[in-house]
Amino acid sequence: MQRLDPVDKVSKVLSFDFDGTLHDPAADPSVPVEFFGLIRLLRERHGVAWGINTGRSMPHVVEGLVESKAPFLPDWVVAREREIYFPNRFGRWVPDETWNQRCEKDIHRLFKKHRKLLKKIRDEVLAHTGAEWIEMEGEPAGLVARRVEDMEWIEPRVIALAAEAPDLGWQRNSIWLRFGHRNYQKGSSLAEVARRYGAKAENCFATGDGHNDLAMLTPEVAGLLACPANAVEEVREQVARHGGHVCLLGHGDGAVEALRRFFPV
Repeated sequence: MQRLDPVDKVSKVLSFDFDGTLHDPAADPSVPVEFFGLIRLLRERHGVAWGINTGRSMPHVVEGLVESKAPFLPDWVVAREREIYFPNRFGRWVPDETWNQRCEKDIHRLFKKHRKLLKKIRDEVLAHTGAEWIEMEGEPAGLVARRVEDMEWIEPRVIALAAEAPDLGWQRNSIWLRFGHRNYQKGSSLAEVARRYGAKAENCFATGDGHNDLAMLTPEVAGLLACPANAVEEVREQVARHGGHVCLLGHGDGAVEALRRFFPV
């Protein structure tokens, strides 16, 4: 995949969740060819910088782009909902060292500070639901529920137990829940990307389908909001409440629909 020539002056920043928003594993191709053609046109006519804002790790993002047969790289990527990367002129992904290091430092301090609280959450949730607790490199703490219905019980319990720790945050996506620092999520990461481009929130577009997208689907982060037809109800309601576009089409076709709605070409 090639990196397109940088936009001389970025007028808009476009943020796309990947799984469920752009990518549909049941489709062939998994991301519509029309999407990439439209992005290329919008870069030329509107000076947009587009990126993937996802819970995937950076290697997993690369796998997804290859699987989707993307003809060119995004202008930026937010991985694990918090790590920011930009492609260099050779198409290699380079981390935003300042942001990423500050993020990891703050998260390390947070987990050390709330070690006992996280153990309390783990013990109660596992005892009542049989969910799986996850600890791995880059993912200090998380939960995987057996069913979506279990997560509907788990998240309110997490909210109640974590009330004493306002700096502890989490991102939920279906049966997955990842703990982290409240200051680092898809919304704050998109705001930092926009700051790097010199773009105001009113000139940012964001679209997503899951609970972990809610943080970026707000007017404070993006003035242009959308979600695909397959988005969960909470996302659909929030997008509609803020005057965004709830698409009639799902996945990548919905992304194309939203782009045509906001950026006539």
